[in-house]
Amino acid sequence: MAMMDATKSAWLIPFIRPLRPVFAEVLAMSFFVNVIALAVPVFSLQVYDRVIGHQGYSTLQGLIIGMLIVLAFDFILRQARSRILQTIALRIDVQVGREIFRKFISLPLQTLESRTSHQWQALFRDVDMVRNTLSGASAVLICDIPFAVMFLGLILAIAAPVAWVLAIVLPAFMFVAWRSAGALAEANRNERGSSMNRDNLIAEMIAGRSTIKALALDRSMGPMWEDLHASNIANAIARGAKTDFYQNVGASLTMITTITMTSVGALAIITQNMTMGALIAANMLSGRLLGPLNQLVSQWRTFTGFRQSVERLGEAFALTSERLEAEVRLGRPKGEIVAERVVFSYAPDLAPVIDNVSVVLKPGGIHIFVGRNGSGKSTIIKLLMGLYQPQSGRVLLDGADIAQFTRGELATWIGYVPQDCVLFAGSVRDNIAYRMPGATDEQVIKAATAAGVHHFIIDLPDGYATDIGEAGRRLSGGQRQRIAIARALVGDPVILVLDEPSSSLDRQAEHELRATLTELAKNHTVIMVTHSPVLLTAADDLVALDRGKVALAGPSKEILPRLFGQAPPPKETPAKDSTAKGSDTKDAESKNVVAPPTAPPAPPSPPPAKAPSAAAPGAPQPAASPPTPTPKPVPLAARPVTRPAPPQSSQLPTPKPVPLAAKPVARPAPSAAPPQSPQPPTPKSVPPAARPVTRPAPSAAAPPAAKPQAPQAPRPSARLVPGPVTRLAAATTPPPPPPAVGPVPRPAAAQRPQPGPRPSTAAPGPGPSSNDAYASLVAQLTRSNFAPTSRPSPTPPTSAAMETAVKAGYSGNSPLELPSSANLFSDGDGIVRPTPTTKQKP
Repeated sequence: MAMMDATKSAWLIPFIRPLRPVFAEVLAMSFFVNVIALAVPVFSLQVYDRVIGHQGYSTLQGLIIGMLIVLAFDFILRQARSRILQTIALRIDVQVGREIFRKFISLPLQTLESRTSHQWQALFRDVDMVRNTLSGASAVLICDIPFAVMFLGLILAIAAPVAWVLAIVLPAFMFVAWRSAGALAEANRNERGSSMNRDNLIAEMIAGRSTIKALALDRSMGPMWEDLHASNIANAIARGAKTDFYQNVGASLTMITTITMTSVGALAIITQNMTMGALIAANMLSGRLLGPLNQLVSQWRTFTGFRQSVERLGEAFALTSERLEAEVRLGRPKGEIVAERVVFSYAPDLAPVIDNVSVVLKPGGIHIFVGRNGSGKSTIIKLLMGLYQPQSGRVLLDGADIAQFTRGELATWIGYVPQDCVLFAGSVRDNIAYRMPGATDEQVIKAATAAGVHHFIIDLPDGYATDIGEAGRRLSGGQRQRIAIARALVGDPVILVLDEPSSSLDRQAEHELRATLTELAKNHTVIMVTHSPVLLTAADDLVALDRGKVALAGPSKEILPRLFGQAPPPKETPAKDSTAKGSDTKDAESKNVVAPPTAPPAPPSPPPAKAPSAAAPGAPQPAASPPTPTPKPVPLAARPVTRPAPPQSSQLPTPKPVPLAAKPVARPAPSAAPPQSPQPPTPKSVPPAARPVTRPAPSAAAPPAAKPQAPQAPRPSARLVPGPVTRLAAATTPPPPPPAVGPVPRPAAAQRPQPGPRPSTAAPGPGPSSNDAYASLVAQLTRSNFAPTSRPSPTPPTSAAMETAVKAGYSGNSPLELPSSANLFSDGDGIVRPTPTTKQKP
């Protein structure tokens, strides 16, 4: 058997040293067993030489009685030896299994992620290999080999003429055993590697069985499985062929030895140099001598596997564990986390994933990391939790290096919800209480209530005792995620870290989670990675990462408008009407209505005095178009749509809101004006949007100057285009080609403009501040339009417009490439809120 690496097998000595007295007992029993084994050849010698030749019946009876007693002792000794070997193996199995499990859970996360799951599972199979080797036939063989010399000495004593045959055959057996060692070791490694590859594919197929079924991936996975299985079978056949070859060589050597000894012994009997009994006894003793050597060849695969298992376990025990005892004893920390010039890479030859990042997260509040996929968000939060150790820099918890604390202490202070929530087989209560095995029912219910899952749990058939199945597969993704949040809240941790906590939540649950986190942030430090606009509005601080570096960082009131491409408007922007600002402005922004900023006025009534260009009361607010060569967006209300003609009536229904397209048209005079002539009926072919085109002229008896109403602001610089639908067209811009005709969704009630807004006579004031812009943005992100209501889908901005808007809002020099609003801040229904705008020209 090849020698094991001393450095890799030294770990086994502490487990074997306490068992040395037991091993001494096993060796003593093996000695007596092998001595008793000599009784059978001696019995044959006496029968052939004395009983047969002299007809000694009494001698034969005595020999038989003696052999029965000896065989009884032999049976008892063999049974005792087997029991002791099994006890030794089980004790080593228990101790090694416990230590390898402790070693596994004490390894850093980066080390655990450096190997596949089946490589770690193989370590526990290696423990089984050690146990089986120490308790099976291999252990008995090891105990019997040292006593082979005793059989060779007895052969020399009773049959010296045939002893030289064994002297020649024994070196041949040793050479075969030595040659088989290297060949079988390589074959075992190849078979083990192919078996692990096949098992990895099986595990992936089992984990993704729903995807395989849904997409019929078995057509692609089948050939892969067949190739890996065929490779494993080929390696197994190659290993079996080598094993059979060396076993057959050993069997052939055994038969050659027997034939040679018998032939030489016959010649010695003829020359009267040896008796017949001595020849029979020599053949029996040669079998006892060559038997262990022949078994050594056949058991070489077991010894090779044992050696490889011991070396792999030694490599695992040599890995560096996390800190087991803390150097600094702190009470409950406040929750301040500081990263100082942190640099981290997953491998020395790879580029840094986190490159010189420095952030300060004050106690309390909600701190959110945002950025593109692969920008290092999940990595930075694992560094802040102490799961990863940076190559340079450090992470401080309340001023102390986080590397000084044990994993148990950090897990008590920090609750973590990973991006891929993993539950375990068992009940709901067990999964919530896994973080604190001694948690009481009150603590479990408190955590579930804080996570918003208490009512869901009590609605289950067995409540908190409901079995959720393997990995929680009996629950939906959102339910598993909420239970994982409850698990993180058990024990009231100081810091709560969440990685995409709303990825599997619906809109209602997302708003509930936002309220929960806002409440928790009063007494906890909440660190989160999310792309959800709902959760972003709850942030106190935002950190935007780009390619492992901090691109933007600061209070959310300053960072959030930049992320959405909405910088505060310039100071020159005149103040809007206070009444129309609450309804019409939001409708105009949500519908992306773009009107020309200036154009010659065209008042419908005398005097034809030229007035400054301003928005009419109730009209949508003009938004500046991005300075790009792309065509200007067309208002949704101005798109030509064929609508059914309304029922003919003498007047419009009062509860119906005025259509957005009709807002630029002057409304009829109020009741205080003199009565006007009746309006002629509208033809059926003219849609409602075109009704203002055929409005009647004002009554001649009542000139416009005599109207007792406040002076109206001039209409916007737009003209009415005759056609099936009234649409706004710039005087200097040709109308774009009409889009495809289709039904127009009716706006939601909350977004419909209220008819008849009264104009404001307040003087223009300065533009809104950044706080006003942030408050407006938060209101848009958290207003009720997140609920699944029927509303028109606004036209998403083009990528060029979004890029221009982001650049306009971000004044730094960092090469930040934030994701577009369509993929970063979309609600999942194709609607982007809020609509990115750009700065207006003064």
